[in-house]
Amino acid sequence: MKIWRHFKTITEHKRMVMRGCFSVGLYRQGILHDLSKYMPSEFLVGARYYQGTQSPNNAERLEKGYSSAWLHHKGRNKHHYEYWTDYSVKRGAGIVPAKMPLRYVVEMFMDRVAASKNYNKGSYTDDLPLRYYQSGSAAKYMHDDTRRLLEKLLKMLAQKGEKYTVRYIRRKIIPQIRAEERCRQEQK
Repeated sequence: MKIWRHFKTITEHKRMVMRGCFSVGLYRQGILHDLSKYMPSEFLVGARYYQGTQSPNNAERLEKGYSSAWLHHKGRNKHHYEYWTDYSVKRGAGIVPAKMPLRYVVEMFMDRVAASKNYNKGSYTDDLPLRYYQSGSAAKYMHDDTRRLLEKLLKMLAQKGEKYTVRYIRRKIIPQIRAEERCRQEQK
């Protein structure tokens, strides 16, 4: 097991996401981000399958056909679009994506940037998170509004850089989050 290296990797990732969340004013999310990775059901699996260049969940998946750590993780962390699925009220529609609250879309963006930096160390460029996203199939499992915002932020990052994108989130998205929260408080 590679306990120390896994601990350093997840802690560095958490620190990067925390810095990103703090930079836009999402302090609570920055502090609480990915705490479940330190729970035995995730941590021990991560240490066992640690590779350093990608998520250990991929190696567990290859061996077992599923990742117990990922199933645990996605069910406890609202910044993963997989958390936001539910049965449709329309008969026969099955499981459908739900719209993610904006605060979790922003945290998901910060999470993807940090993961790209962590796994690509010195070769990171601002287009890597977008390229990684485009190489997968996440888009077809996200609510359209969630997907559009995430793609907008990833493209902005690739084209205009991190400082510009963080400034955009702070000026345009955070006020919307605050307005949504005020509205919810007033409804109580």
